[in-house]
Amino acid sequence: MSTLAPHFTPHLRELRRRLLTVIGAVVLASAGVYWFVEDLVRHLSGPLVRIDPELSRLVYTALPEALLSYLKLSLLLGVILALPVAVYQLWMFVAPGLHRREKVTAIKVASWGVLLFAGGALFAYLVVLPQMLSFLLWFATEQIHPHLKLAPYLNFVVRSSIAFGLAFELPFLMVMATRLELVASDYFVRYRTYSYIGMIVIALLLVAGDPVAAFMLAVPLCLLYEAGILIGKIFPPS
Repeated sequence: MSTLAPHFTPHLRELRRRLLTVIGAVVLASAGVYWFVEDLVRHLSGPLVRIDPELSRLVYTALPEALLSYLKLSLLLGVILALPVAVYQLWMFVAPGLHRREKVTAIKVASWGVLLFAGGALFAYLVVLPQMLSFLLWFATEQIHPHLKLAPYLNFVVRSSIAFGLAFELPFLMVMATRLELVASDYFVRYRTYSYIGMIVIALLLVAGDPVAAFMLAVPLCLLYEAGILIGKIFPPS
């Protein structure tokens, strides 16, 4: 044990240094986001305002609610903005032990993963979210007028964007699993029914049990699953 400790000490020191770098990047990014957080909330409220301009003013009923909502939003976006730094630090830590082919594969996986997540989040914000809000606000009447709270609305927008960002990773992960021969080429076809059940459960968990949001997430998940099967047939294992 004593002979192994000196060997791992430099790696542990390097890991500690890189973790501190990532934490510092998160703190700086979160502080930068907080500086513009009011403008950010205004943009996130855009789909709601376009549906009903009278809902342009979100309310809060607890004194610390606005501050805590701003801090949580700033921290979350700070983590997202710091992801390139985190990926780079992780890459610099593990790259010396990888072969050239493994490095190329890792770069492709990371690049496609980031692009698909960003595409899913944008799709949720620009396409899905307005439709969800229109449907949910359709129940408002002259006697029942919505007064939306700041924290739940921000949670709803952010959670939906993250859920769809993760959902858009599904076809890519399916194709990678097939091409790397981690599963058989017909695996996803044979277990389609179980996969659909699992995606419905995952959709309910991602949207915290909201049945409407879960339905609007489960349908694209199933379509993306079928897209993953189709793409896997077009690009079979080499």
